[in-house]
Order: sequence, then C-alpha cells, then structure tokens
Amino acid sequence: MSTSPPIRIVLAKVGLDGHDRGVKVVARGLRDAGFHVIYSGLWQTPEAVIRMVADEDADFLGISLLSGAHLTLIPRIMELLRQANLEHVGVFVGGIIPESDVPRLLEMGVRRVFGPGTTIPETVEFIRQQPRSHLAPA
Repeated sequence: MSTSPPIRIVLAKVGLDGHDRGVKVVARGLRDAGFHVIYSGLWQTPEAVIRMVADEDADFLGISLLSGAHLTLIPRIMELLRQANLEHVGVFVGGIIPESDVPRLLEMGVRRVFGPGTTIPETVEFIRQQPRSHLAPA
C-alpha cells in the first residue's frame, strides 16, 4: 500500500499588510484537512516567499492580500517563480481583490482567487482537485 506525501502549502503575507487573522484561520483549516502548511508570517518580500517555497518543496503558494497591492506584488511573485524554475507550484490568492482584477490575475497564472466568505471546505476541495505535476512519477 503506497501513500503519497501530504500536499505542502506555503501561505504568505507579502508587503506591508499587517492583518493576518484570516490567513491564520485558513492555515489551521488546511492543516486540519491533512495538508502540510507553512505560514510565512507578516511583511514578507516576494523574494523571501519564493525562497521559502523552494526550501519547503511546496506544491502550492497561497498569498493573502488585503492591501490593494495585488497587481504589483503578484506579477513579481509569478516572475520570481518562473526565474526559480518553480512554475509547477500552484498559486492561489485570497483577500480583498476587486472582481474586475480577477481576470488579470488568472492571466498571470494564478489558479484561483478566493474572496471574503470562501469556506475552508471550498478551498480544500480546490486544492485536492489540482495537479501535483512535480510529484508525478517520472
């Protein structure tokens, strides 16, 4: 009987946004669902987050943004993932994101944007349905 390792998720607060109650609730919910969750803490740079994703061999990167800086920070994060050959890491964003900005984030390669009111089971289901390409047998 073979079991695959738990899905590894880095959750990060990037930039100067100092509100982290929501991301802590998500972290606990994902952990309780069986995922291995690594929370970055507040005020991270995009470079530090990408280093953490690489060091932790993450399958997913979840970015929590409430500051309105998503159209500045997410393009930088996606570019740094490409530069680090980490394109296989699935990126999702949560927080206060205007609906009009969601298509732009998806075009950048973000797999999903979660807004206020998203439930933990909805997030868990989304993650479980996503491919884990770098863990597939060669």
